[in-house]
Amino acid sequence: MEVLIERASLKDVAQIANLFNLYRIFYRQQSNPELAQQFISERLGNEESVIFYAKDESGQYLGFTQLYPNFSSVSAQRTWVLNDLYVLEQARGLGVGTLLLNRAKEHAVATNAKGIALETAESNLQAQKLYRSLGYQKSSGFFGYFLTLNERRQA
Repeated sequence: MEVLIERASLKDVAQIANLFNLYRIFYRQQSNPELAQQFISERLGNEESVIFYAKDESGQYLGFTQLYPNFSSVSAQRTWVLNDLYVLEQARGLGVGTLLLNRAKEHAVATNAKGIALETAESNLQAQKLYRSLGYQKSSGFFGYFLTLNERRQA
């Protein structure tokens, strides 16, 4: 199977939103296609993220990754936060995740970024194995903190 990796634009919102909804379900969120559509449309429309997607030769969307720009004050360089990576169940094990991560890396290099940061659930061992195989190193030396200010209520 041939897999193509492309950068998403507004014409891809519906297909990416479908994958994004499945991604959220994977992380134990309720299905909400309208929320997914709105969120992806806003990110792309406001140029707040870069999304790459994988599709097969028949045009079926197989997975996506979403990158958010960030900056390191200490190094005075751009970084990217790889916030989302999702591959359809039936496409897992075919190298789609690797292709998406490699395309994200190419984008980071092209934008002269210091690197790419990502997080994954402690229980997501398959993803951890993939990240390590591509040279990602587990962070150490810092604790992560988060201040919740607004919880989105789902209908």
